[in-house]
Amino acid sequence: MTNEVCMQHALAMDGKDPSLLRGDPISQERYYCPEFMAREWGCLWTKIWHIAGREKQLEQAGDYIVHDFVRESVIIVKQRDGSLKGFYNACGHRAQRLTWQDGSQACFTCPYHGWKWGLDGVLEDCPDRDDFPQGDPVGKLKLNEVRVDTWAGLVWYTMDDQAPDLMKYLEPTPELYKNHQFDKTIRVNWLRVALDTNWKFWSDNFNESYHTRTVHPQVPPIIDQDHFTSRYEMFPMGHNRIVQMGRPSLRDRLPEGEPHPFDDMLRVWDIDPDKYPDYETKAMQGWRDLKAAKRALWREKGHLHYEHLNDEDLTESPFQVLFPNVAIAPSADSFLVWRWEPHPTDPQKCFFDQWTMAYPIEGMDEFVNRTAVNPIELTEAELDFREYGNGESVLDYSDQVVFQDWQLTPGQTTGWHSKGYQEPYLAAQETRVRRFHEVLNDYMAGNPPGR
Repeated sequence: MTNEVCMQHALAMDGKDPSLLRGDPISQERYYCPEFMAREWGCLWTKIWHIAGREKQLEQAGDYIVHDFVRESVIIVKQRDGSLKGFYNACGHRAQRLTWQDGSQACFTCPYHGWKWGLDGVLEDCPDRDDFPQGDPVGKLKLNEVRVDTWAGLVWYTMDDQAPDLMKYLEPTPELYKNHQFDKTIRVNWLRVALDTNWKFWSDNFNESYHTRTVHPQVPPIIDQDHFTSRYEMFPMGHNRIVQMGRPSLRDRLPEGEPHPFDDMLRVWDIDPDKYPDYETKAMQGWRDLKAAKRALWREKGHLHYEHLNDEDLTESPFQVLFPNVAIAPSADSFLVWRWEPHPTDPQKCFFDQWTMAYPIEGMDEFVNRTAVNPIELTEAELDFREYGNGESVLDYSDQVVFQDWQLTPGQTTGWHSKGYQEPYLAAQETRVRRFHEVLNDYMAGNPPGR
């Protein structure tokens, strides 16, 4: 472990400087127009890297993940040599879908005509092999492949043979979080929610924290989200992030006498919150003391995943949007991943995924995210799919910030259609919102970054 001062990455651009942007307008039609949605398929979704699932889902040869995305379905399967391969989920005979859900098997058998495809995608057997004028297809035909790679314990794929390699596509994200051990986490929550809003609601929402004081009042007592203390960054491949201090905001105060959640954070690391003479000292010196305590006590308290973390990793709250539809929050004690994907046919619907991943710590059987209230059992979760509807189906998530974001989606969808829609009047801290749309425009024009 090191107490080195973390410097801004060489590729980082100032995420609060609108002069770095072209100033492309953000048209309202992009949020509901079927024609725009159709163009997104060919220009965006078939060009990027997608997350299919987690490496932990693919432990044995024959284990596979099915990822359905808009009009495509992809299978990622563990090979006998330990590598991963990805294929379009369509039989090479007459395109029948091969499988409908994650599983494990020695081969893929088409339910229509019984063609059997090996884990490597090569045809192993079929009925009446002598009845093909073109010759026996066994051993000759192969399923169409997609490129597969891994990072952060996640399995990624792309449908584009010309796309940059994954590490280049994510640049500089893997370097930013090189000290973390994401592959050791447990997915304690695996949620998918169907929402009545365009997928870009989430890209806009997660590319700014200007809304948090209004929408998420429980956050500033734990994470200092003031724009003048946070670091805003934009990167050449279209990714953006904010790094916020893991201490209470000095301008957002809880009512006098109300228990402060930062006190509990200090006590966990044997720091007495009552030793500080005033709130300002507790927020600032307590934050420094917390770093020192974590450096000194990590092994004793069983936080073995702290081994390579630096001071910034130990306490701060980075939040990064990986263009176009993934967000990650890699804190010292958890790794949160959000993914939002378009509906197959309706531009005013999308699917929202939340994966809460926590590190196993000896003697602990529950995990509580620092901006939530309710504990979660430290065991691998099963997929939990919900239809948002009017929100009653997800009331058990009302202690989480994402619930408050879900509540905004009906009003935002209505507003995009209104004649009252105006070109967004953005604060400097919302620069990353326009940056997202400019990178989207580059994809739509056939000029994505890195090509």
